[in-house]
Amino acid sequence: MKRRDFVRTTLGATLLNPFEALEKPEVTYLESEDLTGQAKLADGYALNFMAVGDWGRNGEFLQLEVGKTMGQWASKNRNNFIISVGDNFYPKGVISEHDPLWHYSFENVYTAYSLQCDWYSILGNHDYMSDPDAQIRYSAISRRWKMPARYYSHEVPIGKTGGKLLLVMIDSNKMIFEADREEAQKQIEWINAALSNVSPDVKWKMVVGHHPYYTVGPRISNYETLAIRAALAKTFEKHQVDVYLSGHEHSIQHLKPEGYTHQFISGAGSEISTVTSGVSYSKFQAAENGFLYFSLDNNRMNVKAINQAGTVLYETELRKA
Repeated sequence: MKRRDFVRTTLGATLLNPFEALEKPEVTYLESEDLTGQAKLADGYALNFMAVGDWGRNGEFLQLEVGKTMGQWASKNRNNFIISVGDNFYPKGVISEHDPLWHYSFENVYTAYSLQCDWYSILGNHDYMSDPDAQIRYSAISRRWKMPARYYSHEVPIGKTGGKLLLVMIDSNKMIFEADREEAQKQIEWINAALSNVSPDVKWKMVVGHHPYYTVGPRISNYETLAIRAALAKTFEKHQVDVYLSGHEHSIQHLKPEGYTHQFISGAGSEISTVTSGVSYSKFQAAENGFLYFSLDNNRMNVKAINQAGTVLYETELRKA
């Protein structure tokens, strides 16, 4: 069966309205405020981290410049860790945990002292073109590279507030094709369990996958985007996932489709692609190299989009009652 036919026949009914079968939760929207260009006093959030994706190009396509700016930003602003949203190594991943690309595209690019923190990473489609598990094995070699499995979860303390951020790091590559149906279902069951079996201290739920479930980039109606939406939209709504963070589109985006969850895309670590303006569910989009910077306390999540020159292109804040 062709990919597009699989999406139409197998997922088509779900895509018509992915929220149709859900009971309405008590809270149906997580509000956000656009703070771009507003002068703000320094605000001490308890947890801070950066997110970057689609970066591994031997320093080219402004990867080196983005990496340098990330280091400068982290040296001036608190940063606890970094999330890599996949496509870590172009063009075809790495062949082993000793592949020279670890040095050419990672170790020798993100050299700043401020970037020698934990990198929580997931796999992208290009990472699957050689040995994806080599990136798991590299976790035993590198002090900062953290990929214990193809998908995993992690609860991060929000400073000393008593609250926690739940990170559910998934392998979206296995949710697209008919041949992976059984594996996809197993992972979706795991995701539901990970989002259900959380400590009472969890204040924010963030799912991280490579492929977006909404986008205003070239893949706006691509079979991959539709497949991820069909696979995950109900899960996001059922468990009131605050943020779905992805890459794959080589741009920076903030989207708010129907339902509870906000979609952020941070796939501009090297080569960039186009975006479309004027889409109703888009709050921000930029075809510029850069990364996202998240700052949290128990009730607020501040997100900044920063380009390779260090300019804050966009800032928003998500608030809970």
